[in-house]
Amino acid sequence: MTSRGPEDFPDRVPAARPPGAPQPAREKPPGAGPVPVQPLWSAQPKEGTGTALTVLLIAGASVALLLVAWFLWSQLGTVAFALCGILALVPLGICLLGLRWVDRWEPEPRSALLFAFLWGAGISVGITLLAGPYVARALYLLLPGFAPEFIGPVLEAPIVEEIAKGLGVLILVFARRSHFDGPVDGVVYAGTVAAGFAFTENILYFGSALISSGGLGVELGFVFVLRGLFSPFAHVLFTSAIGLALGLAVRRGGKARIMGAFFLGLLAAIVGHMFWNGGTALVSGSFFVFYFLLQVPLFALAVTGVVLLRRAEQRLTRQRLGEYAAAGWFTPQEVLMLSTRAGRHQALAWAGRFGARSTMKTFIADATRLALTRQQIAAGRDLRANQAIERALLQDVTRTRSMMLARSAA
Repeated sequence: MTSRGPEDFPDRVPAARPPGAPQPAREKPPGAGPVPVQPLWSAQPKEGTGTALTVLLIAGASVALLLVAWFLWSQLGTVAFALCGILALVPLGICLLGLRWVDRWEPEPRSALLFAFLWGAGISVGITLLAGPYVARALYLLLPGFAPEFIGPVLEAPIVEEIAKGLGVLILVFARRSHFDGPVDGVVYAGTVAAGFAFTENILYFGSALISSGGLGVELGFVFVLRGLFSPFAHVLFTSAIGLALGLAVRRGGKARIMGAFFLGLLAAIVGHMFWNGGTALVSGSFFVFYFLLQVPLFALAVTGVVLLRRAEQRLTRQRLGEYAAAGWFTPQEVLMLSTRAGRHQALAWAGRFGARSTMKTFIADATRLALTRQQIAAGRDLRANQAIERALLQDVTRTRSMMLARSAA
């Protein structure tokens, strides 16, 4: 099967810039002939199971969020609850925009992200409200020499909150395992859980400031600036340690390894949270000194780490799709297009000329997921399930390519 791009598409493109119009590959059945990639399929993908489970998880988390919202409304009153909810949307929007940037290379399913947010905003807050007092009481008994104002925010809150948030990320590892492919996915899911938790927690903090000051005033403004503008990513940074650890473990597979990574990530999240809550004591009680000397550099380090992880995913995409190209499923030009940001932008622009931009997005998403699935197969993880997913994705990219070529020739 052959095709040409639009007439004005250049015949020659520099090596560093892939062509925007992908050329179709030979749709050669895998395994026919001595090719490096030979998918072996022994089962068809199971339809509906993941969707049904996701619906149940979302429904349960939604009920929990409604109960937490009712509790906050009963504590704050209608006006304060509504006003503080609006204010809490500001840091939430900042966090979600940042996570969207992280998730651009291989976007996660919206249903899984919705569950992550609902878990953070509802269930994890509910666990914290219910379990927090009991954990604090136990810590008072175990550590009688520590002041209550230290035990609560520095010990009890980090332990209970990170466990509550981390459980949601762990559920996603097993419930949506086919979409939990590596450390970037872990950061996105964990960050979304944390963003949901921070959203609800901010409503509570803003409401407390509003009520204690008797209305709009300096206290509410200070709390909003401190939590909403200076540190909107605090919870995201803590809980991302859990997602990062789980994502690295998922790449290698094994339930024991995943559980071990969960506890290691949880420990890192708790320590980071403790350090944040009690760190001002290390710098003579000055939050702003602590913030600019330690927290800003740590945030910059986290962003750098995410950038490096995204680049690693791009290299992995090129490597694994290159194996499919050797088997005839993609051309080298397509591999270059799919594994670079510039190539993807050019391809989307090309497809947009004849109204197939959304189809090209689907082609890119399926090909990226195919590369990550191939990585799981190469690692020997869940072979039957991943080989079935591989078969479905190969069929999808073949069909999507044909649709685009038909549109371009019309």
